[in-house]
Parts: sequence; C-alpha cells; structure tokens
Amino acid sequence: MALRELMTAGRLPTVPVFVDSPMALAALRVYRRAFRDGAPEIRPEIRASSADPFDPGELRLAATAEESARLNDPSSPCILLSASGMATGGRVVHHLAHLAPEPRNLILLPGFQVAGTRGRALLDGARTLKMYGGYVPVRAEVVGVDDLSAHADADGLLAWLKAAPAPSRTCYVVHGEPPASAALADRIDRELGWCAVQPRDAERVLV
Repeated sequence: MALRELMTAGRLPTVPVFVDSPMALAALRVYRRAFRDGAPEIRPEIRASSADPFDPGELRLAATAEESARLNDPSSPCILLSASGMATGGRVVHHLAHLAPEPRNLILLPGFQVAGTRGRALLDGARTLKMYGGYVPVRAEVVGVDDLSAHADADGLLAWLKAAPAPSRTCYVVHGEPPASAALADRIDRELGWCAVQPRDAERVLV
C-alpha cells in the first residue's frame, strides 16, 4: 500500500513489484479477502476504494521456486519484496547472494534488525555476508526504515499492561536488546508498581 501511494503520487516510478515470500503471499490473501468482504477493521478510506489497494500497478506474485529463481537476474528495474526473519532464512537469502554484489541495487530493510542477524550486519555496514558455506560481497546500497516495524513501542506495551485485569506477580521482559529491555523493566516498575525483571540468559524460574 505504501508503494502504491508513492507511485500514485509520482514519488516513485511505476515499476513491477514482485512478492516472493510464501508467508507474505498468504498474508496478502488474508488482507484481500478482508477487503473483498468489507471487514470492519479495514480503514474507511481503503474500504471506499474501487481498486485493489494492495496493487501498486504492476503487482506480480512469485508462487513457485522457479519463479523466485528467475528474479535473481532481473532484466529491468523492479522492486522485490521477500519477507524473512531479518535475512536469516527463506528465499531472501538466495536473492541477497545474487543481488547484494551489484552496486546498482538497493537493499531496503524495513523494521528492527536484531544483533547477530544478516539484516543487522547489513545495517552496520558489512562488506561481506556469509551464506551457503561461503562469503558474498556486499556492494549494493543498504538503507534501513524503522517506520514499518510491526512491534509496539514502550508506550504501547505500557498501555497494554495497564489494561490487564490484575497485575502480574512478576513481569519478565525477554524481548529486545539488553539496554532496551532493562529500560522497559524499569518503566514497568516505576509506572505500574509491578515486579519487573530482565532475566539472565538461560535463567530458569520455578512457578
């Protein structure tokens, strides 16, 4: 939808957009069905549209491994959406192996990239990536976009916790990098008065 808005506004050229991810294709089917059925969760301005809000103009779905492989050497400018857990697995890995060495390409990483993943290595300026038992040079431009993260921020998590029918005996903050986890545990303690802890790696708790 964001690409559709940018292309409609003329801020991006209209080029083919390939979706190459079984998970993303399954999610797209869910959203299209919700749009078709007029689900109340769909925003009114989207529901009022007569066109497919998920098609920027040239949307193409890569359903098979053969179609995916052909995208490793595109003959003209295009956008390739290949969802994965921060480039740790899935079809995006073989795309990176073929496309990362080319300076003409752009690798756009939407959302947070955890330390230790290929996505984070790319954001941190890695000039090589290890995959398939060897190393691949990174010559493509790499850009991160945090605005598309699906995770709630600290304010959102605090609001969700406040709505709980009763306080938790102990709140374990187990997600996020250590400084962020510690800061969230501190806010839960100060603002909610809950016992909040950041457990150590491999720590066991008996309940």
